[in-house]
Amino acid sequence: MGIHLVCRFRKADRLEIHATGRDASLVAPGDNNLIWQTARDVARQAGQVLPPVYLEVDNQIPIGKGLGSSAAALTAGVVIADRLLDLGWSKHRILDEAARIEGHPDNVAACVLGSIVASAIDGHGVARAVRLDLPPKFAVGVIVPDFVLLTHDSRTVLPTSYSKADAIFNVQRAALLIAGLATGTVAAFPTALEDRMHQPYRTPLVPGLDEILKLRAPGLLGCALSGAGPSVLAFYERGSENVCDLIARIFQIRGHASEVFLASIDRDGYAVETLS
Repeated sequence: MGIHLVCRFRKADRLEIHATGRDASLVAPGDNNLIWQTARDVARQAGQVLPPVYLEVDNQIPIGKGLGSSAAALTAGVVIADRLLDLGWSKHRILDEAARIEGHPDNVAACVLGSIVASAIDGHGVARAVRLDLPPKFAVGVIVPDFVLLTHDSRTVLPTSYSKADAIFNVQRAALLIAGLATGTVAAFPTALEDRMHQPYRTPLVPGLDEILKLRAPGLLGCALSGAGPSVLAFYERGSENVCDLIARIFQIRGHASEVFLASIDRDGYAVETLS
């Protein structure tokens, strides 16, 4: 099962936006819609004027839960502008523009390219990204609790600087994580998911997170906060899907219901279909 944002659009006489699906009430129906604002920004940067559109938004991504819903909307806006204005951009050009608007490539790179992506902005402001496929024996579950954690609030608790020891700690584990995912090395986990830069500071904002990060069970590779939270990612060996229920149980003990998504990893990123 995938968790997607689906947009259907066409030129129209006036702007009209209709939203369905998860958290549809949170999708702005007018000029302040993030998808529309992004498309309009792309047009302005290209020296063109975006025509009004009729836009249907079918959203399946929980909003405000650290799962990149805004990055998906932003990417959709860039793609819509590219199509309506006949810009003819490649996926990497789409990524570069989305990263410019977002301010970093972390989430939009996965939206554009799919699978697992390591990304950065180079010294000239160009997005660089490398994708790799999740090893077939690994899978990822998403556990989404019943409360919202605003990204602004989650960022506020982070320190303005880190010690050299903590920086080295995270650089080592970032390298180990990529190597572990690239080669399917089980022994790299759960060490590869350890962190000293954001999870320790955000743990007080997510009831049960401390226990979840320490959780060990057969088949469980490890857990990590998804983005700014409060959702949790569980990496596990295929056939061990039940480990996600252990995480949901911890949330329940802390007074919060949660949903478990055994999400498939989209291998291709965004796709565009022309309907006759």
